[in-house]
Amino acid sequence: MKKFYQTVAVAAESDSYTVTLDGRTIKTPDKNTLNVPTSKLAQAVADEWQKQGDEVDPSGMPMTRLVNTAIDRVVPRRDVIIDELVAYAHTDVLCYRADEPDDLVKAQTDAWDPYLSWLKSEMGVELMVTSGILPISQPESITERLAGEIDRLDGFALTAFHAFVSGLGSVVLALAAAKGFRDFEQCWQDSILEQTHQESLWGLDLEVEEKRARLHAEMLAGLDLWHFARS
Repeated sequence: MKKFYQTVAVAAESDSYTVTLDGRTIKTPDKNTLNVPTSKLAQAVADEWQKQGDEVDPSGMPMTRLVNTAIDRVVPRRDVIIDELVAYAHTDVLCYRADEPDDLVKAQTDAWDPYLSWLKSEMGVELMVTSGILPISQPESITERLAGEIDRLDGFALTAFHAFVSGLGSVVLALAAAKGFRDFEQCWQDSILEQTHQESLWGLDLEVEEKRARLHAEMLAGLDLWHFARS
């Protein structure tokens, strides 16, 4: 759509911030007021609107999209979102190991075991691990503990965390990145360990590589949201 505004500004509310276009507060797609908890997050949204040319291109506004998602989709469905994230414990990439070849088995053990050890010492959560093809179901006590940890997040941090978990395929890696046990890029590389091992043997698939690059970019936007929403 054509650009319909001239000025973009951040406005402080009593306990939050919003973004205005020609003095009018931005609304989300569901017509909710775009209120965010920090000035840095509001400025990040404002910067996206400020950078638009003659046409407003939503694809170039990842922070605005994430904020809209937080307000319209995550906050009203908080309990459902938490349940979805906790369910990843049953399919967590770190819990499903190869049984061959030996170099891949060793690589997974070396890369992934430290995360599980950290989770046990940090939260008292010990996940079951398998090398079989059948799915495993983690004990309810574990999923309840994870749910309690995730429930500490506000709607914006929860939106970012959802991007981490779904992109990494692992609630453990997401927690490790969020809590600073490993930096995000290390968690990302460890999440695709098996794929990169296969690619080292058989070469890259351009379509897979492009899809992975898009996913990585989406998670980097989530990482920005994580930091902006908490500072």
